[in-house]
Amino acid sequence: MSVPEIQAEELKQRLDQGENLFLLDVRDEYEYEISNIGGHLIPLAQLSKRLNELNAGEEIIAVCKMGPRGVKAVEYLQQHGFSKVSNLRGGIHAWSDKVDHKVRKY
Repeated sequence: MSVPEIQAEELKQRLDQGENLFLLDVRDEYEYEISNIGGHLIPLAQLSKRLNELNAGEEIIAVCKMGPRGVKAVEYLQQHGFSKVSNLRGGIHAWSDKVDHKVRKY
């Protein structure tokens, strides 16, 4: 099953326009400390226990290092009734390459 994805450039444009998007960073804490784009950190392994921190009415963008964990997070959220979820295609690396080179790749 393929999940909805958003390109880094589109995400940047929508954030710049002030759209209310919830960035869900599903990487581990040490990765978030290396570099992040301001998302709400809930590591993928904790997502099932912390679903109550998310609002199903909000548009949620899952962010990880390169994409695969974000896809898993989107699939999980869809299975639990979240309909407005998508994955940042290419993750933090794509953001670093296409939007903000100051965001560290690791």
